[in-house]
Amino acid sequence: MFTHCVRDVLSGRLSQSKTPQCCMTLALQHTRRYSSSAQSEDLDPLRALLELCANRYYISPGQTTSELFQRGRSCSYGPLGMELKKNLLEQWWHSVTRSKSQVFGINTLSSRKDTATGGLRIVESEHVKQILEQQELSREQLVQKVQMLLQRSSPVRTDLLQGALEEFVPSLELVNRKLPFGLAETGLCFQPSDGSVCSAEVTQTSLVWFCSPRTSSQWLDHWTRQRLKWWRKFALSPSDFSSSDVPEEELEAAASRGVRIVYSFPWGQEPLEMLWSRGNTELLHTHKGAHSTLQCRNGRKTVPHVVSLTGNMDRGVMAFLSNSLLQLKNVDGKQKLQQRQVLKLHPVLAPVKVALDVDRGATMEMRQVCEGLLQEFMEAEISAWPGYLDTQATSVEQLTAKYDEMGVLFTAIISENTLESGLLQVRSRDTTIKETMHISELKNFVSRYISAADNV
Repeated sequence: MFTHCVRDVLSGRLSQSKTPQCCMTLALQHTRRYSSSAQSEDLDPLRALLELCANRYYISPGQTTSELFQRGRSCSYGPLGMELKKNLLEQWWHSVTRSKSQVFGINTLSSRKDTATGGLRIVESEHVKQILEQQELSREQLVQKVQMLLQRSSPVRTDLLQGALEEFVPSLELVNRKLPFGLAETGLCFQPSDGSVCSAEVTQTSLVWFCSPRTSSQWLDHWTRQRLKWWRKFALSPSDFSSSDVPEEELEAAASRGVRIVYSFPWGQEPLEMLWSRGNTELLHTHKGAHSTLQCRNGRKTVPHVVSLTGNMDRGVMAFLSNSLLQLKNVDGKQKLQQRQVLKLHPVLAPVKVALDVDRGATMEMRQVCEGLLQEFMEAEISAWPGYLDTQATSVEQLTAKYDEMGVLFTAIISENTLESGLLQVRSRDTTIKETMHISELKNFVSRYISAADNV
């Protein structure tokens, strides 16, 4: 890919001033993917989502971050966005490694496939600039120098599949050479961006499932059902997640069947996860066609087939944020129509489970109570937001609106009554109901709520 990009530069199709930034640092400028004919009302949900994510600490403010985020690429996440992404990756990991006994985690580096000169590689932009500025060199000499630079540069991976194929033989003894079994991995990969020859980072998940040739189709169906069920589990609107077969003309070279799991964004469907029945061609190629090394004890000695599951967790984060954002209208006490935004993320995924705040006229004693509660939640590994540290005067309405947009499950208010009787008020994001409970019950109440939601 870089070779093609550099060739364009040397041919004069790209201006020299833009070459290093676009081609060599992977920080390309995005051409907006939505056509000018798109209706404005179709883009409003996107604008609302991006604005909320930037204002409520999910992504860092800025046009570049917003463009990467809406394209399903790794971007500059804020504290809540990073926590949501971490929660999503943890749930993915649990779902694949605990669903079958023979799924093992691996961590691989750039694969051998990427070490060829035609692979994707990272090159310092300054080095390319120095070569291009040598006016005395002919075009052929420029190409030769750039090719030498590419050969000395570090390769980067474009997917996690190759690493799992390479780990197949070392893993055989672990399973006593019996099928089926799988290798799971998560990590950053570089992938082409919307048809561009340059690439951007994507947080990828991968499960490579090795099975007998006669069962590969059934396993593809099994994993499709399992993965679709997983995506829908955390959705506020499960029907927005669906699966469909990949048309024959769009199949990858080694694949006999393919399935895509997609999410219906306001602007159209985008793939979240791709599942492929790949046969054994790539496995044989990776291990130089050594049939005897690859054969398993499976009734008959055969080279296993591969079913691969590849997910884009950056797009998954955006899908759940989009799926969870609600625009609600209500009438206040003065009969005024108000609109509020609520981010109803699933309790397991929500970055903040409880916000700790103080009533008006906060005292040092109230803040000390909040500090104690915060420490209690931290020890229980329940994420809590220290709202009591905010010294800016805020009304109750403004406070609840802020926490609703952040997706906070519960808001606990410490007051003078708490100091006297131990009772505090807890507001639910989903029901807006406020209930009173003893301070000693708060941690267990939140913990039970999350566990119950996880087991549904």
